[in-house]
Amino acid sequence: MTVREEETSQGQGRRRPEDEPGTGVVTAFGRQLKLLRLRAGLERPEFGKRLGYSADTVASIEQGRRIPQPRFIDKADEVLGAGGLLTALKEEMGRAQYPAFFRDMARLEASAVGLCVYATHAVPGLLQTEDYARAVFQMQRPLLEDDVIEQRLAARLMRQDIFTRRPAPLLSFIIEEVVLRKPIGGRGTLRGQSEQILLVGQNRNVEIQVMPTDREDHAGLGGPFTLIDNADGRRLAYTEVQDDSRLYTDSGKVRELEARYGILRSQALTPCESLAFIEELLGEK
Repeated sequence: MTVREEETSQGQGRRRPEDEPGTGVVTAFGRQLKLLRLRAGLERPEFGKRLGYSADTVASIEQGRRIPQPRFIDKADEVLGAGGLLTALKEEMGRAQYPAFFRDMARLEASAVGLCVYATHAVPGLLQTEDYARAVFQMQRPLLEDDVIEQRLAARLMRQDIFTRRPAPLLSFIIEEVVLRKPIGGRGTLRGQSEQILLVGQNRNVEIQVMPTDREDHAGLGGPFTLIDNADGRRLAYTEVQDDSRLYTDSGKVRELEARYGILRSQALTPCESLAFIEELLGEK
């Protein structure tokens, strides 16, 4: 059973709007910010000047129309002498930057001790460069607003803190060859992305494997998925397609995807072969 199916059985299966701009925790943060600013006797232009933001930006955040970035929150807490009242909400604000369908996964990923990621359409978000990620968001249809793109870009890059976390989680990626050949964002962006993959692949806790297009045996025709190992020793599975997601907790389904990933690893190039393959691709670009 998936998490979503469990919620549906309890009458809570509808997508909930909290944490979207204009609702929930985002609005609550904006109201708190305004109260603290007024208590400090600061008008928006002066407050914005001290933070390095425009008065319009401050107004958008106070009205719950814009999700504040971590830098804004830290500076606002300092300028207003809030004593941590605002920074205490920084994690919630960070989570609100993700699209609703990804928030459960973002929370689990942030504390995972291990991840196994199979990618079929684009480079996994954890490996994406800023230019590549921006190009991916710009290709979204229907079109995303510029401020939404910037919010999601910041959130995606923030996820990459996983590579510097200690103790280091074990990370495995299997990427289809076709993904490494798609010039998303242009040839220059693809080259920078390939170099980034090579760099990350040097980490001892990271294994990157390429699934060649010419493989006759292929266990991954069912599409992309991710396995998540949490600190309690439990393994979960996540799938996503067309902005819809499923988080599987049922041991039977998880074991099925776990076995599939193991077969994929045996069919793909080894990590050393994969890095050499990516280097060859760079020579072709």
